[in-house]
Amino acid sequence: MCAFRVRQIIMISGSLKSYLAPTLRAFPADAELQSHKLLVRAGYIRNVGSGIYSLLPLGYRTARKIEEILRQEMNAVEGQEVYLPVTQPNELWRESGRWDEIGDEMVRFKDRAGRDMCLAMTHEETIVHLVRNDVKSYRQLPLLLYQLQTKFRDEPRPRGGLIRVREFTMKDAYSFHSSEKSLEETYQRLYKAYEKIFDRCGVKYVIVESDPGMMGGKVAHEYIAPADCGEDTIIRCTGCEYSANRQVARFKRDELSDTDLLEIEEIETPGKETIADVAEFLGIPESQTAKAVFFHSSIKGLVFCVLRGDYEINETQLLALLGGGELRPAQDDEITACGAVAGYASPIDVKNAFVVADTSLECGRNFVSGANKPGYHLKNVNMGRDFKPDAVAEIAAAAEGHICTECGEALYEMRGIEIGNIFQLGTRYSGSMGGLYQDQSGTEQPYIMGCYGIGVGRLFASVIEQSHDDYGIIWPRSISPFDGVLIVAKDDLQEELAKVKKIVENSTLDFLIDDRDLRAGVKFKDADLMGFPVRITFGKKAAEGKIEVKDRRTGESQDVLIDELEKFLEQVD
Repeated sequence: MCAFRVRQIIMISGSLKSYLAPTLRAFPADAELQSHKLLVRAGYIRNVGSGIYSLLPLGYRTARKIEEILRQEMNAVEGQEVYLPVTQPNELWRESGRWDEIGDEMVRFKDRAGRDMCLAMTHEETIVHLVRNDVKSYRQLPLLLYQLQTKFRDEPRPRGGLIRVREFTMKDAYSFHSSEKSLEETYQRLYKAYEKIFDRCGVKYVIVESDPGMMGGKVAHEYIAPADCGEDTIIRCTGCEYSANRQVARFKRDELSDTDLLEIEEIETPGKETIADVAEFLGIPESQTAKAVFFHSSIKGLVFCVLRGDYEINETQLLALLGGGELRPAQDDEITACGAVAGYASPIDVKNAFVVADTSLECGRNFVSGANKPGYHLKNVNMGRDFKPDAVAEIAAAAEGHICTECGEALYEMRGIEIGNIFQLGTRYSGSMGGLYQDQSGTEQPYIMGCYGIGVGRLFASVIEQSHDDYGIIWPRSISPFDGVLIVAKDDLQEELAKVKKIVENSTLDFLIDDRDLRAGVKFKDADLMGFPVRITFGKKAAEGKIEVKDRRTGESQDVLIDELEKFLEQVD
């Protein structure tokens, strides 16, 4: 019944003559990514404001097809669809503790009664509020609820058309459990369901370990569409299946050095403030230096990070070590106040700073660090003997060429777009918001939760980033707004044309008929730009009882007898 209803809404052939699908010959001036350029040129989207877009009929049809795939696969894992409000009272967010944790990306306002409200950027609080009022017993668990709903995040830098927007539609699902085992079982089912969703949408992807971020919880995975324009850096192994977002990627540090500890020596290094300058001046590799990086933490105050000079700091892992909060680069006066000198900083004898050392300093010996004295550095600095950090942790970011902790082979980097994520939230929200059920002994326990999200527009655009050519979009049939286009390039053979139109309209495929009063060349260019999988041309060969059929993906064309067109269309994949 559901599939039939969607066909009535979506799968209807139409005439391009009366269709709102305005194409452009020039690229939009503000578009950087190919998906953005093509979606505007092909008449799929139009900009309303920064990070806010309208979907034209072609764009909306593709969005609806993606949404139907999402519904089918969520229903297949026993998900139940709900609808949660976009506008929410602040009380729920104060219960979870996130009202004051989330910054300017959440839009807050007061209603006419003066009550604090917000536009939902996510729905964890609202779903807990819904469930806690009616799910009171372990017998009602597990439970999986999902929705397709508008969200708003006031992104500071919207970019790439539908890749990073402020207003968007998301499929988000939430699961509720009475045990970790039950959560893990559902998590694995959703893990597989997401693979089916992305396979059906025709997007290439990799699955990586990820940072739960503001969502909370300990276990999370992202589905990444490989694309050079992607904002995410993914670390993968050349020798095994290890994949992780750079934010949480691990790598193997060097083995413990057996070099003797040497005495500290102060050396003059005039004007040498960078790691590269110091290493070149002393004729040593950057790996033999100790880099100082300063932050101000809303929880710990001034944070002095020390790591090998050839490594970069991983702010995500540092923030997790510090217990969350906000992190910003430290200012010069804050650095000076702890006794350090910017450009020549050393962790030795600093005061009023929380010192964090990367584990790489445990393995090396006799590093060169600053001397907290302008124009001078110290040779042979060793952690443990010369300074004792407040914490030692893996705070360095993995990078290409580093060694995999799983198999010992080299790691490499790739760029990608996050198209989906799944989280094991645990009791992060149910515990703080009183989302409780009675277990078998009658004791109240907080629900154990999972969360699972896919952005419709971003998935939409990611397919295009991977599937286009110099002429336009190349849609997989599963989410193309139409299965094909019938181009009327010759209209004086009315009987034959009527026959072809009837075959097309009665087929199981969904065709748009381009009968506009334009040159055939313009119609061909628009068809390629819009990206429909099949192009049928009713042209000169119609007088011979033939039409031309072209595959958009391969570019291959063939002549098909009009009398055999019905049978041919039945075999189209």
